[in-house]
Amino acid sequence: MKRVDEIGPDEHVRGPENAALTLIEYGDFQCPYCARAHAALSDLADGIGEQLGGIRLVYRNFPLSDLHPLAELAAEAAEAAGQQGKFWEMHDSLFEQQRQVFEPQDLAVLAESLDLDMERFRDDVQERRLRQRVHGDIERGRHDGADRTPTFFINGQHYPGDSDIDSLEAALREAAGR
Repeated sequence: MKRVDEIGPDEHVRGPENAALTLIEYGDFQCPYCARAHAALSDLADGIGEQLGGIRLVYRNFPLSDLHPLAELAAEAAEAAGQQGKFWEMHDSLFEQQRQVFEPQDLAVLAESLDLDMERFRDDVQERRLRQRVHGDIERGRHDGADRTPTFFINGQHYPGDSDIDSLEAALREAAGR
C-alpha cells in the first residue's frame, strides 16, 4: 500500500506542487465538519497560505454512508464531474450547498450549474461507474488510519485536531515552523 503522503497522478490536488505544506483530507461531502473545514481551508489558502510557503490540498473520498445516506453518491458525482475536468468545482459546490443537497436529483442540479455534459454525468452516476474509485479511497483511508471525517494528514503526519479555522491555522503554522 502507498504511504499516506504519496500522491498518485490521478488524485485530486489543488495548490502549488512545490508548496511547503501538503494537507491530505479524507472527507465526506455530507459531513458538516467537512463543510466547516472546506470554508476554513479556503480562507487559510487565500490568507496565510503564501506566508507559510504555499498549501497543497489533496482530497480523498471517505463517505460515511451509515451516517450520511447520500455521501457515497455525492462522492461518485464529484468523481463524475472530475471525469469532465470539474472535480474541484463540484467539490466546492457540494460543500457550499451542502444544506440544499438532500436527494440524488440535487446532485444533478449542481452538475448543471457547472456546465457539464449532463448525459455523460447522469450515465456515470446512475450506472455507478465511479464507485470503485470511491471505494479505493475508502480502502486507502482505512489503511492510513482514517476513522472519521474529516481526517487530515499534514506533510504526512496525522492531525488529530478540530476542523475549525483557528485549530487548522495553528496546526499549519506549527508544521511550517512558523
